[in-house]
Amino acid sequence: MTTSSRFAVAVHILTLLAQSDEPVPSSMIAGSVGTNPALIRRLIGVLTEAGFVTTTMGSTGGAVLARPASAITLLDVFRVTETTALISLHQSAPNPACMVGREITGALQTVATRAQAAMDASLAAITIAGMLDEVEQAARRRKR
Repeated sequence: MTTSSRFAVAVHILTLLAQSDEPVPSSMIAGSVGTNPALIRRLIGVLTEAGFVTTTMGSTGGAVLARPASAITLLDVFRVTETTALISLHQSAPNPACMVGREITGALQTVATRAQAAMDASLAAITIAGMLDEVEQAARRRKR
């Protein structure tokens, strides 16, 4: 089982855009993220569809935030970039003749629902502006 990095890359992109007053080209974003511009352009397309980013073409073109960084939560970003639940249940049906097999799915679903709600609440409390602040504070600490 693998996890996606789309959320982390999207937060990186949005935080980078929040720092800039000018359009940021996908090649510059890709350099910051450490990946190729084609992957960045695909993810920017998702972020544009969600209303977080706008783009302009041309030699001075690039991506900019479509709304204030303080109005984009990490939960917003998670919901548009990730498609799987935090905890996945069995892929095949457990044995109903076994007490654990019969009851585990319901018990795990309760845990998964609580865990997802906790993660959602945590992500909803953090904005892209907050992420930029964290990054800037970390950079200042590093300079000391």
